[in-house]
Amino acid sequence: MRPLEISKELSQKVGRLRFRSPVAKVYNPLDYAIGAFSEYLRRYGNGPRDVLLIGMNPGPWGMAQTGIPFGEVNVVRDWLGIRDGIKPPTDQHPKRPIQGLACNRSEVSGRRIWGWAQEAFGSPASFFRRFMILNYCPLCFMEASGKNLTPDKLPAREREPLFAACDAALRDLVEFYCPKFVVAVGGFVEARAKESLGGLAVTIGRILHPSPASPLANKGWAKQATEQMKQMGIVLD
Repeated sequence: MRPLEISKELSQKVGRLRFRSPVAKVYNPLDYAIGAFSEYLRRYGNGPRDVLLIGMNPGPWGMAQTGIPFGEVNVVRDWLGIRDGIKPPTDQHPKRPIQGLACNRSEVSGRRIWGWAQEAFGSPASFFRRFMILNYCPLCFMEASGKNLTPDKLPAREREPLFAACDAALRDLVEFYCPKFVVAVGGFVEARAKESLGGLAVTIGRILHPSPASPLANKGWAKQATEQMKQMGIVLD
């Protein structure tokens, strides 16, 4: 299967799952922003890559708004050139409205990771010649307060069917892209990659998550991530 088919199938599978408290609302941008995500794959996601960068799941001010992994609004619009394809869901959390490219909040993680790509490679064409950025889980979870809830915090009975679907999709994506390296953005994704990609000829590594909640990430994330990739054998120049 091709990435769009894999992603749509994953979206349908996880869209049928149900989650209890503390989850109050679930956003699935592979549903309401599939137009933008499809354009992302059409422009940048066809064919083999040396490196897959895999994030955990959509952030409320990133992919949840734009449909693009780590999709900081300004980067999506101005660097990636994707300006359409988002139809906000009718059932929204009042504190986390989906405003698409009109959102005036900037996701720090997305700004950091795409800012690194811009700085290191200059143009999208140069970056995507070797790299692709995707997410492990397509769902964004929110508590009643609007607080973001990451998939690893779900109870086991809800994690297991979710992870089974996401593991299978990640394996399919790796089989399509045939990367030399799968680089997990953070420890959670590294663990899932090692669990799901057994037997495939790929090197699995990890870089520091760019979240501002990480004290280390606030001390020059791009430099640290570049060094971690070099230690894996990924040469950027």
